[in-house]
Amino acid sequence: MRTLVFIFTVIFGYCLTAHASGYSNPYAVVEDWAKLPQGRTFGAVGDVDIDPDGEHIWAVIRCDATERKKFGSECLDSNLDPIIKFNKHGEVVASFGAGMFIWPHGLEIDSQGNVWVTDAVKSKRIPKGDKRGHQVIKFSNTGEVLMVLGIPGEVGTDNKHFNQPADVVVADNGDIFVADGHALDGNNRVMKFDSKGKFIKAWGQTGYAPGEFRMLHTINIDMRGRIFVGDRFNNRIQLFDQEGDFISQWTQFGRPSGIFFDNKDNIYVADSESDNEQNPGWEMGIRIGDAHLGWVKHFIKLPSGDPRVKRGNGAEFIAVDSSGNIYGGEPAPRKLTKYVRVRP
Repeated sequence: MRTLVFIFTVIFGYCLTAHASGYSNPYAVVEDWAKLPQGRTFGAVGDVDIDPDGEHIWAVIRCDATERKKFGSECLDSNLDPIIKFNKHGEVVASFGAGMFIWPHGLEIDSQGNVWVTDAVKSKRIPKGDKRGHQVIKFSNTGEVLMVLGIPGEVGTDNKHFNQPADVVVADNGDIFVADGHALDGNNRVMKFDSKGKFIKAWGQTGYAPGEFRMLHTINIDMRGRIFVGDRFNNRIQLFDQEGDFISQWTQFGRPSGIFFDNKDNIYVADSESDNEQNPGWEMGIRIGDAHLGWVKHFIKLPSGDPRVKRGNGAEFIAVDSSGNIYGGEPAPRKLTKYVRVRP
């Protein structure tokens, strides 16, 4: 039965992409929207999310490391806050988290306004004795640490450890789902915890079949309660129920790095890596569609990027405010870009 479902979803995904050239782009870029205080230079911009008020934007700014060789450990020796809250004008209104992360990656703002951040740093980049990395930290919206999942600084495969957790999402009932993790040869699993942080179950392993992964880069939940996992190196989104049962896979959104759902049942997927080597025949950009059935409606093509070059470009993470404005976190260009809708 699983084989039949897999074949159907591959065919379904292919059909949905048949008319890719006809997608519209009703959005325009707001130049230089985000501003950092006191002359701070933008580091790589990681994940983004929206505050429960629908207006404020939270983002991971990986400190002030502008040298490419530091990518992957930009906050190692920094005293800058990597967790930043912006108002609708792009001004910083709050920040915290200095010294707590080496490579902050995933970000989740739950329905209570709590802030969840993952540290997906590779073990080889963690200095001996450093108690950071391989963890998920829950903060209050003022920066108070409320919970820590994982054993900081330690990699592992059991129920208490992570290996480069890439992202986290919290369900309406408080259950916590962690995409573990950001490595081709890592744990490649989803871990589920209750609201108190007690381990419930895990599913997944390295591979290509349904329920198997090759780098879980993003995770989110739609209004039906379905778990969407960005299985990036398999160039697909996998859908599960909250018990880990496979539902479907979607390939029509390209090579997924970031997934977001708005309150109108739309899905937004950031693809910063489709190139001639990693996903031939596809273009990098933001795809927007129907979250229920998966039909793609719009495509925001990235303004730059050579498909002959294997390097991430443009929005890798994505969020949408209550007015429909899109925010793209861009690690390589080191930007937080805002898109506004200018046409129906």
